[in-house]
Order: sequence, then C-alpha cells, then structure tokens
Amino acid sequence: MADFRSTLCQCVAAYGGGGVRPTAETVVNALLQAEKSAKQQRLSYPFTSLLGKWQLCFATGTKKAQKRGGIVLGKGLYVPKFVSIQISFSATVEPDSGKGEIGNQVQLGPVLLQLTGPARYFGKQNLLAFDFNYLLFYLFGGKVYNGRFSSGRGEAQDFYDQPIAKLPFFAFFLVTPDLIAARGRGGGLALWIRQQ
Repeated sequence: MADFRSTLCQCVAAYGGGGVRPTAETVVNALLQAEKSAKQQRLSYPFTSLLGKWQLCFATGTKKAQKRGGIVLGKGLYVPKFVSIQISFSATVEPDSGKGEIGNQVQLGPVLLQLTGPARYFGKQNLLAFDFNYLLFYLFGGKVYNGRFSSGRGEAQDFYDQPIAKLPFFAFFLVTPDLIAARGRGGGLALWIRQQ
C-alpha cells in the first residue's frame, strides 16, 4: 500500500527536473490508492498543513459515462512546464477556525490571471469549500482588470453561511510537507507540490 507514496514522490521529483516521470496511468493509480488508504485509516489533516503556495503538477479530468450515467475519471496529465498553475491557502483569522482565503493563479506567457476568495476548511472530512469573488488580470505586465465579480453563489459575507453542497470544494486525501492531493467536487484528482 505504501507504494503509492514512492510513486507520488517520484512524480514530484521528476516534475521538478530530477528523474523519470511515472506514466500518467501509474500516477492516477497511486492517487486512487492514496485516497482509498486515507478513507480506510480515517486520516484527518489540520488546516495549517495546507497553508502556503502550491504548484499544480498533475491533474485528471472527468467525463460522463455513456451507459450508466455518472462520472468516469479521465486519464490524467502532467501540467506542461510552459504553464504555471498555482493554488494558495492562507488563514484570515485563527487557523483553528478553518476560515481562510484561497488563491488560484494561472500564467501562460504574458497572460497572468489571479482569482481569490474565501475558503472554509472542515477538518474532520478534510474538505475545503471555497468561492472566487476577486479577479486580477495582467497582459504583458499591464493590469487589464482588478476587481470583484460575482460567482452567482452569494457575496463573501454570507459565504460562511452557505451549505457545502452549494459550493465548490476539494477533498484532500494526502497532505505532506512537500505535496498535497485532492479530489475536486467534479470528481477529478489533482496533485500539487509546495512552492519554495
């Protein structure tokens, strides 16, 4: 069972430029094993273990199943080096409260897009619910847009009153000092590595 850890560590090291990348299928299987292990062991991680900046290195999509309905996991892929996708988590008050802020940044050449908004962590379930409500957009270093927008799920002040069923979320199943892995509300899997 512990093989999933060595596979994911190899994936992270290879993404950083050291070694051979495991195949996408191998990484997806390792993520699924890690998720199953976390459920069996009923692992829970504190919000403080997520705080910081993380670089997305691997993700799967999902597709609708043709015959039975539902969702089928996609094949998965390494994020190309020419695209930088980062996620960040910070505590807005005491970290034990689980209330914080999420940031998502995508940079592709001269285009930089940053989204931020409130987040709430439910420690026993390892769920982080979030909503984006602020957008910053740069093109060739010049600010194109900087302001609030509505996601259609309510304003930031009533975010904490929203039921989790109405919000996007990540269900974290592996958290170490160097990497985090989660399943999104849509069913896809993601693996991030800590930014230095």
